[in-house]
Amino acid sequence: MPRPARRIPTPRAMIVAPQPEAVEAGAAVLAAGGNAMDAMVACALTQGVVDPMMCGIGGLGVITLHDPRNGTQVVFDGLSPCPAGAHAEMWSNLFERECSDGYGFVLRGAVNEMGRSAVTVPSILRTLADAHAAHGRMPWSGLFDGAIACARDGWMVRPHVHTMMAMDETAYGRVNTAEKLKLTEDGARLYLRADGTPKRPGDRVVNPELAATLGIIAREGADAFYTGDIARRIAADMAAHGGLITEADLAAVRSRRVAPLRVDYHGRTLVLPPPPAGGVFVAEVLRILEHFDLPAMGHNSAAMVAVLAEAMKIAGIDKDTHVGDPDFAPVPLDLLLGNTHTAAAAARIRAGERADLTRVGAEPKGTTTISCVDADGLVVSITHTLGVPSGVVVPGLGFMLNGAMNWYDPRPGRPTSIAPGKRRYSSMSPLIVMEGATPVATLGAPGGAWIGVALAQVLVNLLDFGMGLQEAVLAPRVSATSATLDISLRIPRATEAALAAQGYAVKRVPTTYAFAGVHGIAMWDGMLEGAADPQRDGYPAGVA
Repeated sequence: MPRPARRIPTPRAMIVAPQPEAVEAGAAVLAAGGNAMDAMVACALTQGVVDPMMCGIGGLGVITLHDPRNGTQVVFDGLSPCPAGAHAEMWSNLFERECSDGYGFVLRGAVNEMGRSAVTVPSILRTLADAHAAHGRMPWSGLFDGAIACARDGWMVRPHVHTMMAMDETAYGRVNTAEKLKLTEDGARLYLRADGTPKRPGDRVVNPELAATLGIIAREGADAFYTGDIARRIAADMAAHGGLITEADLAAVRSRRVAPLRVDYHGRTLVLPPPPAGGVFVAEVLRILEHFDLPAMGHNSAAMVAVLAEAMKIAGIDKDTHVGDPDFAPVPLDLLLGNTHTAAAAARIRAGERADLTRVGAEPKGTTTISCVDADGLVVSITHTLGVPSGVVVPGLGFMLNGAMNWYDPRPGRPTSIAPGKRRYSSMSPLIVMEGATPVATLGAPGGAWIGVALAQVLVNLLDFGMGLQEAVLAPRVSATSATLDISLRIPRATEAALAAQGYAVKRVPTTYAFAGVHGIAMWDGMLEGAADPQRDGYPAGVA
């Protein structure tokens, strides 16, 4: 029998994100005549309500955008700085060790990941507002309806939200989120059951304080957060509990509009956020891989996985050595991404050399992402986060503040050491793939240090192996962010055995889908194809 005819209208616009409520909010804006920027903002605001350990208006993020009006791309850098009162020596005497899995640092008293001292200056809301002012179509106040409704009327705890709230992090040296939720009265009331344990799947969270806060920001704009009553209440809470953020810190927040990093790969151009965001890692991995014929090796064969692993380790070593905030020390992009360096790296891999990547501090996995394309060809991709949740819910405001000071190395003199106004390297890397002047795909992912390794592999699947985008996202992945090669459950055991025979320390993780949660949209031939990673709970929504 012939295949049934398609009866779903072909979408002219699309949005994808890891949370269903957020996708609904963004799709509603697209259906109401908003563009991709409007939809992204509405989606991001809703994410902050329904994924409150991952992101929110107390956090930070990065936006990569293609503007069809003039064919240009731009990055809005909303990575949060250290408060002005921070300094390099502030925690040097408290340092104990790096977390055993490489995600952050263990300090006595956990001051760098819990409580007011853990908070960097929130920057995401200013970044969203400035990006919207430049590229949005609908009024700012019209983008809050979905987020306010979820906060006011309540939302259901999903399995992934519960997993993040209940996860046991003590083996790695971190404080469990469940303990952080007990830090403030508001946090405990919102997210804990009567017995003090985190709410479970199916439980509801109703947050009228956040609904009221979002209503103020909708009416008065982002200035209400940075110079108005919200700013005063944040600063007062900080002052009362030993935090560093002041009203002056909040008033000084500016988003940065910067040129993207552009890297050619097999005839296409990758548009990536520059340092201190994570595009440089993705770019270096692919520049090394470009020296190999991966399809000839066979997809996820032992030979291909070994080349992937070595490219990841080399890029990881270079990132740790050279990449920080370029305002404080220049990042040698021409060296790291140049043909001389990447060809030499490829030659070492061919010669059988093994890079030695000892685990170092990196950001935890609590992050989220959105990709959106509208009928006019505007492409927007954002990744935003709390870093780690600090546990601090400012009384009466309803949102949690980031704990991103955990990202900074407490030891002075290092690329990611603490300094006033300094932004820390982040793996967040929302990206766009261009063919000539035409965008053909956009991707982003949550997942901490796994973001770069996951995005690189999805790009290889898409561009080298010709997979469809959802197939490229679903394909089994590996990760080499240390001396151990981590492989997902669906990597063949014969591949594992061959890698072990080559001397690799291989660890099979007990999850079907692993290593960051890639979401994106492909746009070849004017047809939109969305992809959502099954590790999370979202989906792509098309709007005709």
